[in-house]
Amino acid sequence: MTSSPRTGARPRASGRRLLPADPLLRRLVLMALVNSVGDGLFVTVNVLFFTRSIGLTPTSVALGLTVAGVCGVFAGVPMGRLADRVGSKQLLLVVGPLEAAAVLGYAFVHSFAVFVVLTCAATVLSRGGTAVRSALIARALPAEGQVRSRALLRSVMNAGLVVGSGGAVLALQADSYTGYVTMMVLDALSFLGVTVLLAGLPVSATTTAGTGAGGADADGSRGTRTALRDRRYLLVTALHAVLELQLAVLTVGLPLWIVLGTGAPAAMVAAVNVVNCLLVVVFQVRASRGVTDVASAARACARGALLLAGGCLVYAAAQYGPAWAAAGALLVGALVHTLGELLTSAGGWTLSLDLADPRSHGEYQGVFMSGQAAAHVIGPLVVTLTAVDHGAVGWVVLAGVFALAGPALTVAVRGPAPGAVQAAVVRPG
Repeated sequence: MTSSPRTGARPRASGRRLLPADPLLRRLVLMALVNSVGDGLFVTVNVLFFTRSIGLTPTSVALGLTVAGVCGVFAGVPMGRLADRVGSKQLLLVVGPLEAAAVLGYAFVHSFAVFVVLTCAATVLSRGGTAVRSALIARALPAEGQVRSRALLRSVMNAGLVVGSGGAVLALQADSYTGYVTMMVLDALSFLGVTVLLAGLPVSATTTAGTGAGGADADGSRGTRTALRDRRYLLVTALHAVLELQLAVLTVGLPLWIVLGTGAPAAMVAAVNVVNCLLVVVFQVRASRGVTDVASAARACARGALLLAGGCLVYAAAQYGPAWAAAGALLVGALVHTLGELLTSAGGWTLSLDLADPRSHGEYQGVFMSGQAAAHVIGPLVVTLTAVDHGAVGWVVLAGVFALAGPALTVAVRGPAPGAVQAAVVRPG
């Protein structure tokens, strides 16, 4: 894997700094912060804008977002392959302004058809851009600090989402077209700000570009693997996508369960989200410690899967007892759930990188991100058909799914690390 010029730099911050000392990682952290603040502004108000200002029905919005989510599933691989050819940085310099234009375009939507087309375009850019950014990080940062760096970036992103969501409260209180559009303008400006920061990112084209399909590396070697034919990688992607159903549990299943299935006050929905965000901000870097290779990553995912299963069982228990007991169970469940999320995230980053062909990071990251996107699309349906519709029994079923997926993943990763095999082929003797 090609790294930045500061190959010995570690992803840590100086005691007197809030930002990492390494200039490349510092720039990536700033990009993540700006982008996530903009996302927080937009995500907090978008549904209300579509229904109250544009006049779409909630069903129409849900249908449009579902269609866009399906389109997003198929965006990762082609965008990743393009990044392998032209370079991740070069492609993102184009994607950023296009995302800004798409967000601004919502201000001019006045029909369902236009809404669907624009939402699909925005989602394709967003999902594809995520895969390309992951490939950029994979090639630009030193391999030995990769997981810790990604953990830091995720912590910063969650902090940015909290800040953005808090800032959007003013627009929610105003509940006006002007207020909602202002949030979208700020989100568009965040995409442009990220693009400006990206332009100054200290990486070269050779650092951020791989090879074409079947092409040769800089050293003339051939035989680049194809992600869509890499059975082990596809299996690992699918199993980790099962673990990604935890997001739907948190964002869809739990709010509905709190309101419909427990005696806890509705305010617990916000409390659970705050607990989750704060734990990710504070502990994601710490949770990544010890995740250094494929084996340790698989073990982290297995432990995280058991914690996710445990969280589901605690959520089920919230159905019984008075309101205060239900609220306590929900908070404990959120704590256990989030610990599982931290471990499965850290493990997933390592698996997505170390099981990939380093010469095709764009395509491989596109496949892995597409698996996550698919989980995010079908997750609300899965969680609704189990936990929401069938109560405690449904939560037990979900717990079983998580508990089985973790050990299955540890079996799926067995065998020599592909990176080691490639290194032996590319650099014999």
